[in-house]
Amino acid sequence: MKTIVDEGIKNKQRYEKRPNVDKAFIEKAIKQVLAKMDQNLETFTYKFPRPASIDGVYPAIDNIDWTASFWTGMLWLAYEVTEDEKYRKVAEIQVESFKQRLDNRIEVDHHDLGFLYTLSCVSAYKLTGSEVAKETALKAADLLITRYYDKAGIIQAWGDLNDPAQRGRMIIDCNMNLPLLYWASEVTGDKKYKEIAYSHVKQAAKYIVREDSSTYHTFYMDTETGAPLRGATHQGYADNSCWARGQAWGIYGFPLSYKYTKDWELIELAKKVTNYFLNRLPNDEICYWDLIFTEGTKDQERDSSSAAIAVCGIMEMLKDMPLADEYRMFYENSALSMLKSLALNYTVEIDSNENGILKHGVYAKPQGNGIDESCIWGDYYYFEALVRALKDWNLYW
Repeated sequence: MKTIVDEGIKNKQRYEKRPNVDKAFIEKAIKQVLAKMDQNLETFTYKFPRPASIDGVYPAIDNIDWTASFWTGMLWLAYEVTEDEKYRKVAEIQVESFKQRLDNRIEVDHHDLGFLYTLSCVSAYKLTGSEVAKETALKAADLLITRYYDKAGIIQAWGDLNDPAQRGRMIIDCNMNLPLLYWASEVTGDKKYKEIAYSHVKQAAKYIVREDSSTYHTFYMDTETGAPLRGATHQGYADNSCWARGQAWGIYGFPLSYKYTKDWELIELAKKVTNYFLNRLPNDEICYWDLIFTEGTKDQERDSSSAAIAVCGIMEMLKDMPLADEYRMFYENSALSMLKSLALNYTVEIDSNENGILKHGVYAKPQGNGIDESCIWGDYYYFEALVRALKDWNLYW
């Protein structure tokens, strides 16, 4: 069994002082988010934002991508913080769209069913009690577990399950799809969903997290024998570098599985992954798109979306961390520092023609996609982080 090294926090002075992020600051930032959402409400009622903007503007597309639910999740957050029925009305129209997408099997052969149906339908059920949303989410969970390989103990990310060249790929992102399965076990009483999710996260902890607390984006398993094969990347700089968004998925995903399993090792692992992330942040607290790049790097883009995910993950981890934990104060202050920097330096102006919330995000640089643009998941997680900072939020995950 490999040992995961904890780097600790190398510059503790950086996070010894709590940044000035009070209720008024958070409420002002949320007001700005809502103003941009209101500008988009008509455009994105029956359509959805493209995953990343083009020249600062999200084109409207059908409900076909893995990212569609992030806008719907923002609508539910807006409904929660304002109680304004206009957001609920649009969100419920979109829940019906997700039902049709699943019924007609439109682009659902991948692990991102967790993203798609947690933020659209599980959230709808939790907030409104909708039986349609509940049943749709349960059907999505049933479809998701068809991608599970028992011997490898993983859920395959994407690719044809019958194609040997595609088989056995797990990615760090999948940690965020597992809450759909934990929730399904809770509402049905059937343990199989939780058992599959727990198996997957343990394999991710074992193989995706490297000995130095960095992460692979992708790891391949032999589905016939269960043997580990190799780590790789799809969206990072190199197979042996650390893709920033993948590290952020780890910061958030492991604590989410702790919430349902109470396996404390997942929190200990999340702390190590978080320390690695924090130790590589530039001076303004917003990471480059790959953590191989640090302060002083030229000609490489930041990724605001990774920062927003990391803030949410740290905030989730803090909920279960003992008050006496040596890292607690530093985590609280680092999360608020990142959130403050996002709000002050990385948000789209209300009167701008751009229709995103966060600018300076990166979707997939190796593929030349969404570089220095708004990314819809970044917008969602920024909004979620603000809501978490505002109140004791009952998470959708």
